[in-house]
Amino acid sequence: MSGIIGRKMASRAISALNMSRVFASRTFSSVAKEMTVRDALNSALDEEMSADPKVFVMGEEVGEYQGAYKITKGLLDKYGPERVLDTPITEAGFAGIGVGAAYHGLKPIIEFMTFNFSMQAIDHIINSAAKSNYMSAGQISVPIVFRGPNGAAAGVGAQHSQCYAAWFGACPGLKVLAPYSSEDARGLLKAAIRDPDPVVFLENELLYGESFPVSAEALDSKCEGKDVTITAFSKMVGYALKAAEILAKEGISAEVINLRSIRPLDRPTINASVRKTNRLVTVEEGFPQHGVGAEICASVVEESFEYLDAPVERISGADVPMPYAANLERMAVPQVEDIVRAAKRACYRAAKSVPMAATA
Repeated sequence: MSGIIGRKMASRAISALNMSRVFASRTFSSVAKEMTVRDALNSALDEEMSADPKVFVMGEEVGEYQGAYKITKGLLDKYGPERVLDTPITEAGFAGIGVGAAYHGLKPIIEFMTFNFSMQAIDHIINSAAKSNYMSAGQISVPIVFRGPNGAAAGVGAQHSQCYAAWFGACPGLKVLAPYSSEDARGLLKAAIRDPDPVVFLENELLYGESFPVSAEALDSKCEGKDVTITAFSKMVGYALKAAEILAKEGISAEVINLRSIRPLDRPTINASVRKTNRLVTVEEGFPQHGVGAEICASVVEESFEYLDAPVERISGADVPMPYAANLERMAVPQVEDIVRAAKRACYRAAKSVPMAATA
């Protein structure tokens, strides 16, 4: 029976998200309008709450204060305190209440002021939400979204700067999403709210104020390349695209893959790209050991090893708690120049050297 349930869960996980159009781009249609990531998230919440009375938002300062980052602005006035619930500073408490509500058919959206605080609620996320569908032989669905800013911000120290993509991405039963652009944020959040399974939705505080074009239909991919594949997610997609522009001026054609989904991971697209370019650079803000890049590297070695013309380059955050000092903080997270150097090494265009941010 466990094998049948496992296949069912895997099928639900993969079919619930349309992972096409994974190539990132800064070249957009002229008819697309601009929207900040903050407004994209807000509009997605508003539309889903309007469409389904079972959807509600709960977290610290989501109501009267309009959200710590103003993602929930205007929702309290529109939907009232029964659907926009301010909570005490007790992540374990309101995450557990949310899971219980999902057991009974509601669709809670739990906001963490930062995903660093989700550690207070990790028992509910992993043991209560992620495992219940399997442990009930498919009888219990847990349609809940855990969302909030993830990864490094600026000058907030080690306890507020960690990336949890690899942490939650390792857990069966969860879907883990990490949007980059406004269109990513809007579309993926709507899909997450409608999903019958628990979704961890990892945003980035530094992207909230950035504007991107959005359109009625998903924007086409424009950034394909032939010399090296670069995978990235969240804020690092922007860095990868800037690196690709620099590399293009030096005659290196880079293909940038915006992962969007950490679990399920779009292994076929990654491997298809590597089989075309024969080189791979993975980029992430998280720690190097057991990271998302390590999983991508393993997938490529298992499925496309004979296509590689160079060792895989992994760019990640430094293997230390995040420093507070601004100069050390910059050295602890990947920079555009680190990606450029790694791509050049993969293409044998530069002498080997240790990049500023840690590689593994």
